[in-house]
Amino acid sequence: MATLLRKIGLIRLSEPESGSPKGSRKAGKGSSSSGGHHQRPSLPNGPVIAAAPAQNSAQPEAGRGDGRSILRLPTASGIATPQPSKIHGMQVRAKRLMKELQDLNKLGDEMLVVELVGDNLFEWNVKLFQIDHDSPLWQDMRETGIDYILLNLTFPENFPFSPPFMRVLSPRIDNGFVLDGGAICMELLTPRGWSSAYTVEAVVRQFAASLIKGQGRICRKTKKAFSKKEAEATFKSLVKTHEKYGWVTPPSSEG
Repeated sequence: MATLLRKIGLIRLSEPESGSPKGSRKAGKGSSSSGGHHQRPSLPNGPVIAAAPAQNSAQPEAGRGDGRSILRLPTASGIATPQPSKIHGMQVRAKRLMKELQDLNKLGDEMLVVELVGDNLFEWNVKLFQIDHDSPLWQDMRETGIDYILLNLTFPENFPFSPPFMRVLSPRIDNGFVLDGGAICMELLTPRGWSSAYTVEAVVRQFAASLIKGQGRICRKTKKAFSKKEAEATFKSLVKTHEKYGWVTPPSSEG
């Protein structure tokens, strides 16, 4: 976790926390895979974030007597100290995401597995295993040897008060409310439809349901892979369209 916090770039961890990966996933019913082990990120127990003194010191800060590490926000000459509201926002986002990871760990790995991208707490790859076994999509997955749908989530600075950006990485899916680049057409992923009460688990479950409702199928034709740039452009366009027409089917000329 120390590596994770250092890579975030704004915080320095004084005392490394340790944790052990948890569990392995058994292959789902009808899956062509024999299963594998999935590493879950270990989490610190309630870090404390504070502003560092305006000096350029490479020495770590001493830990607290209660066993929790102190996360210092380094400052340097000529660089403005972060405003209290900015620090508070960082605390809220980090605390919420670490709680979400802990809660997801308790689910086991039959439904989904979370992996941090480059040890970055604010970007996740999520492997979604739980798809309706009576659906054509599940049948497609069995026939093509695909065990899970891989999603990418990035969390903005004002999360959980703004939604994460979620897109499909693989496999390439036709329909199922999955659009160009892997963008996802779901109202709850938009600023208008989002609520800070939504959890990542709830969002992923809703996505799994929308795949089936929208008759999603694995694309078996050779096409270019999904891309983040295309997904962001597509999502921006669909939000603009739905803001104009609401969440109803817009004219075909509007996409």
